[in-house]
Amino acid sequence: MKLEKLKDTQKIAKELFDIIEKENIIRSNISERQLSLEIYEIAKDRLGIKKYWHKKIVRTGVNTIFPYDENPDDLMIKEDDILWIDFGPIFENFEADFGRTYVLGNNNEKLNLKLTVEKAWYAARDHYFSKTSINGLELFNFLEGFALDNGYIFGNNIAGHLIDEFSHYKIHKSTPENYICKENLIDLKSDLDGLTRFWILEVHFVTKNKQFGSFFEQLLI
Repeated sequence: MKLEKLKDTQKIAKELFDIIEKENIIRSNISERQLSLEIYEIAKDRLGIKKYWHKKIVRTGVNTIFPYDENPDDLMIKEDDILWIDFGPIFENFEADFGRTYVLGNNNEKLNLKLTVEKAWYAARDHYFSKTSINGLELFNFLEGFALDNGYIFGNNIAGHLIDEFSHYKIHKSTPENYICKENLIDLKSDLDGLTRFWILEVHFVTKNKQFGSFFEQLLI
């Protein structure tokens, strides 16, 4: 039942991203902050989404190398730029976490990074479901290895986290066992403290020269 609610919430999040793609909301010569505000207004007016469980992120250019916890200066989106968007809407008191990368123009290096990150997410998903058990260290190492094998570096110290009813921070402890990270040696598929855990898998690759990065995340199903 809870998983179905989380899937439904993700469908709403994907619908939001579909709208901003189809209506060319993502464009140059506006700031990250302006694009974030426009997406917020679309979510509120079209989908009735008003609450979010984490900060709304739009990052472009060099800001795409920074992980979630960083708060870089607001940048203008340029022609032939790369940017990623990470929103965590709440729908009927269930959380979603959805992130995608977009490339303006036809820069092959940026397009290849975007495609590689998407491939990495699905490869990690398949790897996860191919195992009877797998801990956070093992799944993180899989993604880090995928990045290195393709000439990139992994851009964060986690590759995912729990998702649940709002707020999952009140339901689950903020300990390494509830993140996909190197410190988590507990089976991701097991219950913990009597609670079933549902995961967001997030992939953030950065070029070795740290010029730009790409991001992709969604529910691990």
